[in-house]
Amino acid sequence: MELKAIRPIEPDIHPTAIIAPTAILHHNVKIGPYAVIGPGCEIGEGSIIESHAVIAENVRMGKNNHIFPHAVIGEAPQDLKFKGEYSTVVIGDENEIREFATIHRATGENCETRIGSHNMLQAYTHVAHNSCFGDYIVVSSFSGVAGHVTVEDHAVIGAMSGVHQFVKVGALAMVGGMSKIVQDVCPFVIADGNPARVVGLNSVGIARNNISADVKSALKEAYRLLFRSGLKLNEAIEEMEQELPSTPEIEHLLYFLRNCDRGLCRTRDR
Repeated sequence: MELKAIRPIEPDIHPTAIIAPTAILHHNVKIGPYAVIGPGCEIGEGSIIESHAVIAENVRMGKNNHIFPHAVIGEAPQDLKFKGEYSTVVIGDENEIREFATIHRATGENCETRIGSHNMLQAYTHVAHNSCFGDYIVVSSFSGVAGHVTVEDHAVIGAMSGVHQFVKVGALAMVGGMSKIVQDVCPFVIADGNPARVVGLNSVGIARNNISADVKSALKEAYRLLFRSGLKLNEAIEEMEQELPSTPEIEHLLYFLRNCDRGLCRTRDR
């Protein structure tokens, strides 16, 4: 049986939508009523821009993204240092950006705010200038991250949480709802509270991502050294380097800890 190639479909643009002459829309894109696609924007194949959404300026978006009504992406940053310089928002593939979410362009000439792939930004979330998100991240409703925040793969940020500028949230970390994050949250842990404190390993996230039993045991030992041994951070890192197996997860954790610029979010009893 001969398979026929699927012919690409030209963009489906509602007559009330406003599309800038310099915008690029790829095949199979759908633009809803009263949506706005501004100058310098590129919408990847198969993406859906729902009614009243605004893709403001200099946004490059990959394939199969779904932007829900009233989301705003690519507006000028809320930063007094911004002077109108050229900056961008870069978004990967297969993200869901829900109602009234906002993602702002970067501050600094040719700088970017970056969102990876397979993320969900729920309703009323905010991603500020120069932030960098990885893949498979969930940011729950009414949460916001300030400028220059890094969020690594598979992290979860609970509803109504706030993340201070320049903070890093590590891979597979979970931030509880209504948390105030002012220091770096290391990978594989749960942080909760105002101000947030580490309350344990993210065992559910570790299990869901098919991390082996041996690696989970190593992560438990790393947790003990970091948060239960009484060691200073540099001493805990040295112990981890000597005692723990060299797996991708442990090496990533060590790299994160060595580059912990704002101080490490600790447990409640410290």
